[in-house]
Amino acid sequence: MSKQPAFPGLRDAMKKKVTRREQFLAEMDAVVPWSRLLALIAPHYPKAGPKGDRPPMPLETMLRVYFLQNWYALSDPMAEETLYDSEAMRRFAGIELGDDRIPDETTILNFRHLLERHGLTEAIFADVNAHLADKGITLRSGTLVDATIIDAPSSTKNKAGARDPEMSSTKKGNDWYFGMKAHIGVDADSGVVHSLDTSTAKLHDSQVWDDLLHGDETSVWADKGYVSAEREAAFNGPGKVWGVMRKARKAASCIPSTNGSTG
Repeated sequence: MSKQPAFPGLRDAMKKKVTRREQFLAEMDAVVPWSRLLALIAPHYPKAGPKGDRPPMPLETMLRVYFLQNWYALSDPMAEETLYDSEAMRRFAGIELGDDRIPDETTILNFRHLLERHGLTEAIFADVNAHLADKGITLRSGTLVDATIIDAPSSTKNKAGARDPEMSSTKKGNDWYFGMKAHIGVDADSGVVHSLDTSTAKLHDSQVWDDLLHGDETSVWADKGYVSAEREAAFNGPGKVWGVMRKARKAASCIPSTNGSTG
């Protein structure tokens, strides 16, 4: 007798409209070199424990959750909550709500720390970019540079009785945040992320700069936090453009304004 599908999956199968999130995740599922990345991480991932211990979550599930965190700027607890809320994300991660465990925030945190401890975050992005280049998805001449804050729990009511030492507090506008920052360099033409760095939230965006450029840009787009006379002078030259992105007053998107200088 065949297994009946869980109701959320059945409801999703009957749906006619494909959302932008579903389309994006389907494209990423096809383009990311999963087998290569799994082989890269597998030697460092815990195997099944002694008899009777709870087995670890499948490595591919944890890797896919890690990518979801990066794509959607999700903290560890928010990643867990979003997996419960989103059928599209569960399907991408290979999880069925009805019969599989969903990784909790501690499991997600431990996986992220494992990648960082073994220097695998940089290796993952280098491998993905090499794979995209092999597929003919190459970097163009422009780079968009920006940073985003990823919230983390600030409470000390946990087993360790302390906040995550890799996180810190920062003020943005009139609000305070606790967590980390993801600093990202994006190809201006294709939207492909070609560089990523992380830091505590208190580190100023402008201190992570050289690592976000691939070196062959003829244009760089960044908000005013990155602007300095030294950087503009270093980038100055025929055919080169420095664009300052400014937020529109009545829209959430950033509008690039260029005149060849920081103006």
